[in-house]
Amino acid sequence: MDNRPVSGNSLVLSYLGLRKAIGIIGTSLPFVLAFGKMLIESPGIESSISEYYYTDMRDVFVGSLCAIAVFLMSYRGYDRKDDIAGDLACVFAIGVALFPTTPAVNTSSQAALTGTIHIICAFSFFLTLAYFSLVLFRKTDPDKTPSQRKMQRNRVYTVCGYTILASIAMIAILALIPSENPVMKLDPFFWLESLAVVAFGISWLTKGQAILKDET
Repeated sequence: MDNRPVSGNSLVLSYLGLRKAIGIIGTSLPFVLAFGKMLIESPGIESSISEYYYTDMRDVFVGSLCAIAVFLMSYRGYDRKDDIAGDLACVFAIGVALFPTTPAVNTSSQAALTGTIHIICAFSFFLTLAYFSLVLFRKTDPDKTPSQRKMQRNRVYTVCGYTILASIAMIAILALIPSENPVMKLDPFFWLESLAVVAFGISWLTKGQAILKDET
């Protein structure tokens, strides 16, 4: 069920366009932040995507998340569960954008509280995105035999969903490792967050049929 029943091709295209827009922002965000900061500020990558809030790429970071939030709020699925998931993901995305991660220096009690809210919103956001990929996007009409394209898209959704879950699980494990550990010099949080965000973007691009479009 990759096309919601609507009255008119224009509305179908608008839903596909909405999904593609979410996917494009998701897949491009880590690269735009990393290369943008290198070009206009200084070499090197930040320890996490959220740390770009404290760089010259702050507006891009916040703006991209707010754009994703608006698109998710506008998204309407097949039933009430889809709509609730979209609304929750919207709230969590705004939370990630407006409650920055705890800064590496000059940390106050208020900044620590804000950082805690940021972490809760970020994990909730990723869990909701995994739910989209593993549950909502893989829905099929029980009265119809899924097309070959639909089965292929479902495999993409499955890989993306489990990639998101595996990434946030690894982030949670690494959070328990002391910052002095040599592995932290490789900026694992940035790479794992980037992997989860790109997987989210690919899933939505596939849902928008920018990838594995229905055969005509």
